[in-house]
Amino acid sequence: MTDASQAAELPPGPAPSRAAFAFIFVTVLLDMMALGIVIPVLPKLIKAFMGGDTASAAHVVGYFGFFWALMQFIFQPVLGSLSDRFGRRPVIILSNVGLGLDYILMALSPNLWFLFVGRLVSGITAASFSTAGAYIADVTVPEKRAARFGMLGAAFGLGFIIGPAVGGVLGDIDLKMPFWGAAVLSLINGAYGFFVLPESLPRDRRSPFSLKRANPFGALKFLGSNGKLARLALASFLQRFAHGSLPSMFVLYADYRYGWDAKTVGAVLAGVGVAQMIVSGGLVRPAIARLGERGTMMLGLISGAIGFALYGWAPNGTIFLIALPLVALWGIANPAIQSLATQRVGPREQGQLQGATSSLGSVADMLGPLAYSQIFAIGIMHAGVIHLPGAPYYLAALFVVGAMAVCWQITRARRAEPAMAE
Repeated sequence: MTDASQAAELPPGPAPSRAAFAFIFVTVLLDMMALGIVIPVLPKLIKAFMGGDTASAAHVVGYFGFFWALMQFIFQPVLGSLSDRFGRRPVIILSNVGLGLDYILMALSPNLWFLFVGRLVSGITAASFSTAGAYIADVTVPEKRAARFGMLGAAFGLGFIIGPAVGGVLGDIDLKMPFWGAAVLSLINGAYGFFVLPESLPRDRRSPFSLKRANPFGALKFLGSNGKLARLALASFLQRFAHGSLPSMFVLYADYRYGWDAKTVGAVLAGVGVAQMIVSGGLVRPAIARLGERGTMMLGLISGAIGFALYGWAPNGTIFLIALPLVALWGIANPAIQSLATQRVGPREQGQLQGATSSLGSVADMLGPLAYSQIFAIGIMHAGVIHLPGAPYYLAALFVVGAMAVCWQITRARRAEPAMAE
C-alpha cells in the first residue's frame, strides 16, 4: 500500500461515509457504462464470425458466457480476500485498468478465438463489483446498507442507460467500435480511482490473505458456515441464474423474434437502465421503510417472476416492453437480500462475503448461458415440431419462483435481527 493510499483511508464518521459512497457510485457508473457499451454488439459480432447463423451463434454465446463465468468463479474469491488484506482501492483500480486493456484486445480481434481469449481475460479482471459491495459495507452502518445497495443498483441502471445506447449507435457504424469506447471508459475509471478514490478499509480491520479462504471452494464453504447465510446465498444463486437469461439471450432473442437491430437493442437496454435506476435509486428506500426487508423481497420477486413469464410469451415487441417495468421492479429484492447477508458476518469478513457470493453467482453465470442458449437453439431449430423461442424466459421465471420460496421460508418468523458485532 502506498503513502497516497494510506492518506486516502477513510476516518470514521458520517460525512466521510457519504463522500466515499459518492466515489464508489461514480466508479461503478463508469464501469457499467463500459460493460453496457459492449452488450448490444458482442452476440452480433459472434454471429458475424459464425457466418450469420443465429442457432450456431446461440451455442457459441453460451460457451462464451460459461468460460467468462468460470474465470469469475475462480478469481472473485481471490480478489475479495486480497481486498480484505490490502484494501478495496488497489483491487478496484487494477480491475479497471485490466478491463481497459482487455477491451483493446477484443477490439483488435481478427477471429472468434482471439475474441474468446479476450473474454477470458475480462472474466479475470472484472472484479470491481464484488469489491464495491465490500466497500459499501465498510463505510455504511448495517441498518442503512439496504438503501446504499439500492443506490449502487441505481449506478448500474444509469450506466445501462448511457452505455447500451452509445454502444448501439457505435455498433451500427462498426461492430468493433464499442470495444474502443469501453476501453476508454475503463481506463478513465482506473485513473479516477487512482487519483480520487479513498481507501475504505483501515489497516486495523484487515485480515491476512489465505489461500484456504481465497479458493472458490473454500469461499463456498464459508457461505455454508451459517444456516441462514447459506439459504440467503441459495436465494441469490437462483436470482442470478434467472438474471443470466437477460445478457445471454436478449440480443439474439430480440433479433430473431422482433427483428431489432443494434441501435434498437441499445435503445431498449437504455430503457431498462432508466427503469432500473428509478427502482434502485427511488423505490428501495421507501419500500423497505413501508414494507420492511421481507415485504420488499417478496414484492420484487413476485414482480420478477411475472415479468419473465411475459418476456417468454410476448408475441411482439410492444408486449415485451410492457413487461419491462415488472422485471425492473424485481430489482428491489436483491438489496434487501444483500443487507441481510452482510449482517450475518463481521466487518473483517465483508470482502470475503462479497467474493464468496460473487463466486457462487459465477456458478450461476456458468450454467445459465449454457442452459438458456441450448434451450433457445432447440426452440428455433425445430420450428416444425416445436417453436418456443421464449423458453429461456419461462425457465428464468421458475428460478425466481424458487428464490421466492427460499426467501419466504427464511424470513417468515423473522422480526428483527441485530447486526453481527465484530
